Amino acid sequence: MNKPSNIMQFGSKVLDLSTPNIMGILNVTPDSFSDGGNFNQIDNALNQVEMMIAAGASIIDVGGESTRPGAKDVELQEELARVIPVIKAIKQRFEVVISIDTSKAEVMQAAIDSGAGLINDVRALQNEGCVEVVANSDLPVCLMHMQGMPRTMQTKPQYNNVVDDVETFFKQRIQVCQQAGIDKNRIIIDPGYGFGKTLEQNYQLLANQQQLLALGTPILAGISRKSMIGNLLDAPVEQRLAGSLSAAVLACINGAKIIRVHDVKETVDAIKVLSATLAQQAI
Repeated sequence: MNKPSNIMQFGSKVLDLSTPNIMGILNVTPDSFSDGGNFNQIDNALNQVEMMIAAGASIIDVGGESTRPGAKDVELQEELARVIPVIKAIKQRFEVVISIDTSKAEVMQAAIDSGAGLINDVRALQNEGCVEVVANSDLPVCLMHMQGMPRTMQTKPQYNNVVDDVETFFKQRIQVCQQAGIDKNRIIIDPGYGFGKTLEQNYQLLANQQQLLALGTPILAGISRKSMIGNLLDAPVEQRLAGSLSAAVLACINGAKIIRVHDVKETVDAIKVLSATLAQQAI
């Protein structure tokens, strides 16, 4: 197994992934499943960024297009208008890694030009021009697994074996990226919890996430407030914190190095307890 380096370059900033880093979610959309409409004004967005950094987030993930089940596509110019001013404002005001959550090559390029340090793509650079944009930059990229498209991904997803199939998908995408000139040390993978997977499949993937470590890339896990928590607990979005924290700790135990969350402070606290415990095991 190729063990990924714990030190990773995100544009002008370096992060140590020897202990899990927290990525704070900033949806500048009117329709995201959890916080849609809360941060689509720059002042509100910057206040939220300030709070997330103070709480311990080392990465801020800016998204201008909802990828919840059934979400509608957003036109290019609308997505640019949502995310680029926010990225520029964050870059000007804060010392933090800025991630752009997009699947459009033009948005990726504009975000890179505006100071983004990470490309986070739920479609794993499969859209036209995306591989080339990342290859021509020096930034890392997070490739996510999704079966289908956001509008239809939860309509009877099927796998031979969800963990094996996700691993095979990543092998193929990593190979495509490397052939295009994207060095493997720039690649992060995201199993895509909640994206084209049943409740049982999500937990099969979480339980066996360590299998993906054989790919030799850092793992990012995004489970915060998702339906795999809500459906299991029969809980609405605002009552999924405890389940989300449990899932975050399990993801870290099973190898995740970046945890993408809405509730930064609470997740930071949970991971600190986990890290302190694991440190004692190593003594």
